[in-house]
Amino acid sequence: MIERLSIDACYENKKRPLILDGAIGSYLQETSNFEATSLWSSLMNVSQKDKVITLHKDYINSGAEIITTNTFRTNPIAYKSVKIDISNQEIVRHSVNLANEARGSKKVIIAGSNAPAEDCYQIERTLSIEELVHNHKKHIQYLWDAGVDIILNETFSHLDEIEIVSQICSRKNIPYIMSLYFTNELKILSGEDIYEVINFIKKFDPMAIALNCISIETFSKIEISKLSNIKWGFYLNCGSGKVTDDNITCGINPMDYAEFVKKYLYADPLFIGSCCGSNPTHTKALKELVDEVYRD
Repeated sequence: MIERLSIDACYENKKRPLILDGAIGSYLQETSNFEATSLWSSLMNVSQKDKVITLHKDYINSGAEIITTNTFRTNPIAYKSVKIDISNQEIVRHSVNLANEARGSKKVIIAGSNAPAEDCYQIERTLSIEELVHNHKKHIQYLWDAGVDIILNETFSHLDEIEIVSQICSRKNIPYIMSLYFTNELKILSGEDIYEVINFIKKFDPMAIALNCISIETFSKIEISKLSNIKWGFYLNCGSGKVTDDNITCGINPMDYAEFVKKYLYADPLFIGSCCGSNPTHTKALKELVDEVYRD
């Protein structure tokens, strides 16, 4: 039987926000050579295992208490367009095993990354509802069977897909976070108001609702008071350029990022982290911030 860590228990024990790791794909892109196929950096789970383990360890050593599996693009839809001699389920299992190896005996939560079936920033989708359901049922189950502690559904921005994923996790009693991407007008890409979407998700009983991959400027428009009745978290885009750029580099100094995050600690987020363009120095800055603010 798989023993899983509880994010709620870890939070209650510490009485302050947990630290989520930072970027995986863009950091591996910056530090390693990999072919940017539809599987993004996930082929490194097989071809360059040591580099993936080192990445996880770097984040853990920098203070991360939640690490994310390198599975942002191991879902069946992404997988079927690339011909490799390893099954979809195996590549997911490899990724979770690498995260497990990196954490060792440390009480670090492993979050299984589940992304939208198509590109995160794609306004017009090509997949049917049946294809979306099949994709997420398979990928979430692969992650859960491999032994992750929670499912981190990240950068979701279409209401029907949000509902599909929330229903799958809820019906299977799998602890999950639903993390949302939205525009500068505070709407997800399918057009709904972000606050309406948050209220919609609440009925599926997620362990938390998060906001990710948005800019500091966009996040600043959020009325934090409207998040006061939910468990929530955030990890913002730290890259330069556009979110759709092929090559993502760091655009926000870690100390500047931590100083911005500090303003939102009063709202008791369940966790804080950083997204595209970030690296372990951002994680270290957040850990130092939390240690300073919440010290006895």
